[in-house]
Amino acid sequence: MKLILTADLPNLGKAGQIVDVAPGYGRNYLIPQGFAILATPGNERSLAQQQKARATKEARTKADAQALASRLQNLSLSIARKAGEGEQLYGSVTSMDIAALLKQRGLAFDRRKIVLDIPLKNLGTHKIPIRLHPEVVAEVEVVVVKE
Repeated sequence: MKLILTADLPNLGKAGQIVDVAPGYGRNYLIPQGFAILATPGNERSLAQQQKARATKEARTKADAQALASRLQNLSLSIARKAGEGEQLYGSVTSMDIAALLKQRGLAFDRRKIVLDIPLKNLGTHKIPIRLHPEVVAEVEVVVVKE
């Protein structure tokens, strides 16, 4: 029985792939659960159109992310914090602080896109990566100065 997968299934295939499975497995599990549809000529044409639309949308999204990344590369953010001796901050600069600084500049980002493994606890210049797209990462310069 030939089916078109509508979801990624381990040991079987990825969404959009045409697979050949046992008739009972397809009829009793894959189709009722919504994991697959029959591989008819009409469904195959529909699948091809959906894949083409998905590819163009993905290309547009990636191009937008690359344009935003080039804009962010030249951006330098400055934040003032209280610090003690040895350039150690009393608090820290977190991804929420960086997201707030970007929002002040008119660039709203979810703080989870800012890749900051540990909060910044030292004065100085830091390069912080921001994940805009799975394939596009931009680095923003954050300067932490003494208040």
